Amino acid sequence: MEKSIFNFKVLKSNGNMIDLHQKNLWVSSFRIFSPSPEHHTEIVEGRHGSVYFGTTLKERKIFSRINVEALDPSDFDLFRDEIFRIFNPLEKFYIIRDLQPGKRMEVSVSSEFDIDYTTLEDGEFSIEFVIHSVFLESIGTTLDPLNSDTEIWQIGQGLILDDISYIHNTNTFSIFNAGDIEVHPKKMPLIIKYKGSSNNLEIKNLTSGDTWQYFGETSSGDVIEINRVKHTKNGTSIFANTNKKFISIKPGLNEFELNGTNGTFEISFDFRFYYL
Repeated sequence: MEKSIFNFKVLKSNGNMIDLHQKNLWVSSFRIFSPSPEHHTEIVEGRHGSVYFGTTLKERKIFSRINVEALDPSDFDLFRDEIFRIFNPLEKFYIIRDLQPGKRMEVSVSSEFDIDYTTLEDGEFSIEFVIHSVFLESIGTTLDPLNSDTEIWQIGQGLILDDISYIHNTNTFSIFNAGDIEVHPKKMPLIIKYKGSSNNLEIKNLTSGDTWQYFGETSSGDVIEINRVKHTKNGTSIFANTNKKFISIKPGLNEFELNGTNGTFEISFDFRFYYL
């Protein structure tokens, strides 16, 4: 049987990658539903319509139909057990589609499924998944090589490969977010590292308006790390000595400015891109 264009791989939390095609599982349908909005409103007496307070997105659904190819009825029965292990509803895992190999989605199996015989050796089943975080994400991070020769990137990810860097040693620079979604450290992994000496270091994202500041000094061998909501200097928390703010990255170009730097330094930004 020819490999389906809908084929996908399952990436387990232990790093094990399972290619369904190599397991004689043939994906005949793969449907990703759009994000489902939940609009927050309030009815005001005497006023037309409603007052709008914003929108959040609910869990996102995926529906897939898969054909099973076995050698004989005994093999089919054993194969069914293996399929149950691959799609274990107790685990979260990533799906990586052959059509878009640079993106992945973290899913859970959202309902029971029945693997039914179509012949004595073959069968089929429908399975539903849910993306709890709603968004697809890039397989690569900003600190992976950003070039077309690297297999972790694909066309359609919004990448600008020329003159884009996520490691800088100047006081003004740009950081590009190729995704559709703002990267906020309270919601998504984002690591900012500053290596070098400084006095009351201040990191400003002029595009988002975010400012982070450390009220202290660093020497040339010190490393400040802003890892989501953890702020450390050489591994020791300095959160109490900061302005307790966070840096987020808007979609597109973000203009940055550093103050309080001394001498030679390096700052890096490590994050993934997120897509609707």
